[in-house]
Parts: sequence; C-alpha cells; structure tokens
Amino acid sequence: MIEPETDEMDPALARIAAAIDETSSVPVSVQLRGALEYGIATGDIAPNTKLPSVRRLAACVKVSPVTVSSVYAALQERGHVEGRVGSGTFVADRAPPPAQHSQRLAGFERQIAELIQAGRALGLSRQDIAFRITVAPPADIVPLRVLVLGTFLGATQAYADDLRPYLCDTDSVSAVSITDIDSAPEADLVVCPHTLTSEAARLFPDLPVFGMTLIPNEQTRIALAGIEPEARVGAVSYFDDFLPTLKSGIDRFAPHLGRVTAVPRSFDGLSDLVAQVDVLIYATGAEYLRAMLRPDQIAIEYRHTPDSHALRSKLLPAIDSVRTTTRVKDTPHENNE
Repeated sequence: MIEPETDEMDPALARIAAAIDETSSVPVSVQLRGALEYGIATGDIAPNTKLPSVRRLAACVKVSPVTVSSVYAALQERGHVEGRVGSGTFVADRAPPPAQHSQRLAGFERQIAELIQAGRALGLSRQDIAFRITVAPPADIVPLRVLVLGTFLGATQAYADDLRPYLCDTDSVSAVSITDIDSAPEADLVVCPHTLTSEAARLFPDLPVFGMTLIPNEQTRIALAGIEPEARVGAVSYFDDFLPTLKSGIDRFAPHLGRVTAVPRSFDGLSDLVAQVDVLIYATGAEYLRAMLRPDQIAIEYRHTPDSHALRSKLLPAIDSVRTTTRVKDTPHENNE
C-alpha cells in the first residue's frame, strides 16, 4: 500500500501550481515545464528542494500523471532536476561537485608540501617559511574575459552591467544574445541564466559555463507594488512557457491586486486586451506593445537582475576557480631534465 504524502508543498511550487491556467491557449504541459524551469533558474525553487510526486503534482494541476512524468523527464535531461533512488525527484544542486573541490584541495596541499621542501633545502625552518608566506606580496590577479549570454541583447547587457561591480577591475565583461553568437568576442568563461546553460555548453564546448540565478529587479518589484488595487491589469509573456512564472511573480509581488488577465503574445484577443487595461505588464521582448498604449495607460516591464546572494555564494567562487586554473596554466615550470 502506498502511503499518502503528508508534507506541505514548497511555497514556490504551490504558487506555480496555482498559476497554471487550464483555459489558456498554452498547453498545460508547456506551462508546467516552463514554470518549473524558470522557478529553478530564478532561485525561487531552491537547490535540493524535493519536488512533489508525479501523482501529487498531477492532482494539483489537474493533468494526467503521464504529463507530469514527461515534464520531469525533460527537466532531468536538461540538468535542472535529478532522481534519487528511494527518495524522489529533487532540484539539482548547482554547487561545484565535492569531488572537484577535493581534487583542488589535494593539489593545494601538494603545493604546500613542495614549498616546505624547497624552503628546507634553503635551510629555512617551518617558522621561517610561514613568516615569509605572511609577508609575501599577493599574486597578480589574472584578468578574465567574461561573456554574458542571454536571450535579448538589452536585458543581457543589463545583466553584464549588474555583474561587473562584483568582478576584478582587470576583468572584461561582454554581452551577446543567443541569436548573435557569431559576433561574440573571445572569452575565458560564459555566464548565462540557468535556463540557457545547456544551450551555452553546446555553443561554447571549450569554455566553462556557469548558470546565473535571476530575480525580478528592484524597479519591477516597486512598480508591481505600486499598482492601484482596483486597476484593470493585463500581463503578456513573450515566451509561452514563461506565462505561469509571470503570473506567479505578479501574485507574489502584487498580492493586493484583483484579477490579472495573463496571456501569451500569440493570444488572438491581445489588441482588445491591451485597449481595455489600465496597467500592462509585459515580459522582456514584448516592448513593442508599448506602442499600442494610450497616454493614460501604464506599462511595466517585468525584467530580471542577477541575485546578489547567489552571485557571492556560488557564481563568484566558480569564477575564481577559473582564475586559479588560468594562473596555474600560465605559470612557467622549471625544466628538471
């Protein structure tokens, strides 16, 4: 007999389930896959979060278990989730694998042993060696060429601008859209939203690729919070699979609003909807809708920015690992022959 699940669903997953719209022109399977993928990419669904069982999530969003199973399989294929035998399906942990950390630590300890051996050969004691280490000037910082990859150039350039203050002054940061790869400058590593890591790895097979956690930027959050409660609000997603993420984000940052009509840009009645609303919230890429608005209507772009906490705790250490590897490769070695 299968025991029923009694654990409360993760709040982000509950919001996603509530945002799925059975009446939408976008298939529920597309909505669900996109909602989970964007939720993971933005960090709303944290690494190592356990996803509901196939049957439980199917019951929540009112689809067949086969649909949920296929969505989980697609997410696992793209590296967003992983199955753990006997435990269930979990959001993949994007931290560097422990084995890699152990290997780097072992290499560092070997370097320490070699340093001590070289010092002893010069007649230095351990105390002398330790003192010389404490007063030694810091090693030159290896400059890195960071390429930020995104879907839309304007938003990607904003990501690059937001990332730049966290890097060394000697580093360079460039932005390129995924549709204009031919113009990408030379780089040492690629940074992109988590939703694009698989595509980035395919496009840049010789470079390390790091996923970037995104959250709605401050201007977006302030604008959503400032919408009048009685306003008629419409929301338009550029990509079909982003629709439930857009809806759940509006519910999260503007819970005071009444009904929000959210549609994809392919919606047949889009022109009528735009004409009827007081406030139009549009996803990046749908800027062209602003030309359809009257002066008395308000337009809000739903734009993201890199999450500062994830930058400091995960992305910057990963970038520094590339810097260290580059320094080691560029360091000349003595010929012992």
